[in-house]
Amino acid sequence: MTPKSKERVALFPGSFNPFTVGHESIVRRALQIADRVVVARGVNACKQPEDATFAVPHLDDPRVEFTTYNGLTGEFARRIGADFIIRGIRSVKDYEYELQLADANRALFGIETVLLPALPELAWVSSSALRDLQCHGMDISRFLP
Repeated sequence: MTPKSKERVALFPGSFNPFTVGHESIVRRALQIADRVVVARGVNACKQPEDATFAVPHLDDPRVEFTTYNGLTGEFARRIGADFIIRGIRSVKDYEYELQLADANRALFGIETVLLPALPELAWVSSSALRDLQCHGMDISRFLP
């Protein structure tokens, strides 16, 4: 009898708010390298606990789980037994930032990060800038395709 292989779990710390254009495609691609993807929304000043419950109706794959967390991403990944973290990148600036986060998560928590590019047609959208605008009450709908 051969031993059962361990389920590979990926953590995708994505928020799935309107400014996270392209995250659904990243989760779908993550399922090609992981058996299960945990999509976790971080609770912080812009995302209070009362609005932290979420799901994506058109992403109803049973291998995708939605949850929330408060704290460091790498620490949460270790707590849920994730094998790696999935991060989406849109630009060179995002890539440099994500490499720094990947290095920190590897050094502090011993967990690797897989960087997946967003869809090319969405590369002009900076989710960080849109998140900041939305946090300050700005209507971001005109930035989205």
